[in-house]
Amino acid sequence: MSGWALETSLDVEYAHSMAPKASILLVETPEEETEGVQGFPQIVAAENYVIEHDLSQVISQSFASTEQSFPSNQALLSLRSAYENADAHGVTVLAGAGDTGVANPNVNGEIFPHQTVNWPASDPLVTGVGGTQLHLDEEGQPTSPATAWDELLGPITVASGGGKSKVFSLPSYQELINTHSSNRRAVPDISMSAAVNGGVLVYTSYRSTVPGEPAPNSFSIVGGTSEATPLFSGVVAIADQIAGHSLGLINPRMYQLEKEGGNTGIVDVTSGNNTYVELEEEGNPELTIKGYGAKPGYDLVTGLGTVDAFSFAHALAAG
Repeated sequence: MSGWALETSLDVEYAHSMAPKASILLVETPEEETEGVQGFPQIVAAENYVIEHDLSQVISQSFASTEQSFPSNQALLSLRSAYENADAHGVTVLAGAGDTGVANPNVNGEIFPHQTVNWPASDPLVTGVGGTQLHLDEEGQPTSPATAWDELLGPITVASGGGKSKVFSLPSYQELINTHSSNRRAVPDISMSAAVNGGVLVYTSYRSTVPGEPAPNSFSIVGGTSEATPLFSGVVAIADQIAGHSLGLINPRMYQLEKEGGNTGIVDVTSGNNTYVELEEEGNPELTIKGYGAKPGYDLVTGLGTVDAFSFAHALAAG
């Protein structure tokens, strides 16, 4: 419970940091999501309630489950009603692409020995949000362009989730550009700051008896696509405000902007990768799952890239 409380604090605080005058509705469910079906039926029911009662224009989700953790593709597809509902009601849905690059766990917590992606970020009706590493001076000014998020945290790699869906085929909006994913849905769509080295400060007030978790009324340094997703939700909320209405599924517009070029606010990220490495006690690689490299244009690490939020919000709203 306290682990998810930290996640909740991160989501609320960093959606607020980007859109401080937006109304933020926190929706909680009684069963946690881990891997596979667990937790998703309650989450879907809660999101459908929010959508049908017109309570939100943007939904930010920081949970994820490996596509192969579900017992079948049909089991996953049966849980899509909230995203279909959101599309019908003009609600934007965002989801974090994951924090371990192309490696993700099964229901027993063991890493699949091959490339995988997470759902719901892989859903064509959802905007998948990957991660970047910012390079800033003490005043917060860039010293070099952002790179794909990829760093060692203890013995394992933490990096932007990304790759090719095994469940969903290439959506029509991704046909506008070369996603290097053949006929499969490519993940992510866009990326924001996610690195732990340079992570955000999250204030928490709850008590926890778990060793290593924050003390009450303290700050923690946090990263991950769980940071990137609420950051981007604030950008979309501002774009909604500029447009004067909800923008709904924004993916077609984003890929159209990429195709058109010009001052779209989309900033290409061209270096870094999401290869997963796990080290043994001696510091030697014990498990390596080769990922993808960031490069000019779309890539399977950062998607279209990151954004200059002011220009991007206006370009998105104009569509």
